[in-house]
Amino acid sequence: MIKKINRRETLTAYAFLAPALLGLIIFSILPVFFSLFVSLTDWNFAKGLGNWNFIGLQNFIDVWSDEWFIASLKNTFIYTIVTVPINLFLALVVAVIIDEFIHKKIAGVMRISMYMPHICNIVATSAIWIAFFSRYGPFTNLMRFLGWEDPPRWLANYFWALPAVMLVGIWSSLGYRVFIYSAALQGVSRELYEAAEIDGAGKIQKFIRITVPMLQPTTFFLTITGIINSFQVFGTVNVMTSGGPGHATYVLVYYIYTSAFKYYRFGYASTIAVFLFIFLLGITIFQWRHNQKAEDY
Repeated sequence: MIKKINRRETLTAYAFLAPALLGLIIFSILPVFFSLFVSLTDWNFAKGLGNWNFIGLQNFIDVWSDEWFIASLKNTFIYTIVTVPINLFLALVVAVIIDEFIHKKIAGVMRISMYMPHICNIVATSAIWIAFFSRYGPFTNLMRFLGWEDPPRWLANYFWALPAVMLVGIWSSLGYRVFIYSAALQGVSRELYEAAEIDGAGKIQKFIRITVPMLQPTTFFLTITGIINSFQVFGTVNVMTSGGPGHATYVLVYYIYTSAFKYYRFGYASTIAVFLFIFLLGITIFQWRHNQKAEDY
């Protein structure tokens, strides 16, 4: 009798899980294996489904001599190296300032206000930033006010286009990180700060010696997720610069998009997607192993 009840409960649980598992298989697992297969072919989507030739690892060899792929990879790494540390530093400082110096009722409103850009439509926010970066936009006028007599056309300048996109990325994701840090700060014991005050520690010393070390797990989590998100940046580049000028703002995901849907080279695009998948999978495994070690301790 007990076995029948357990079997019934198991079947019920599987029945509830089935729609989610089916969706995962259809929309995630099968496309991954299909991309792996297509990456080994020369499939041109314009020729229709099934018109592909198996070429083995040739696409994986060709990408390393592709100027646009190298530029996309370089820009993606630059985007990650610049935006992730700056975002983490600003988010931590802002979260501490809100927690220490802002009244609780106002602090909640500030956190929500800063979080809004993270959930706003990326096309709308990118369009607003295009206006900001225009010849007589607010950002350009601010630079003139600060003493820059002839600011460049940010999105049309080969040197400044990528930093402009980075600025939008930092702005849009800052609120999310502030939110996470603010939640983590609630778990830091106030007794540590009180003991530090008794020992004569100032606010900066408490920040460096207590806040930063105690938030290390949160910082690690935000670092890993920040790297993953920065390697998947697409919306702002697509709307604001279309990868230009030249390949100044080409990033990996945008190059995958143009290779597949502009030049119909689905085999080549799948190769780049597989490369990105392997890289992000490695970061995810690294995060998982780190969390396992942390739990063991």
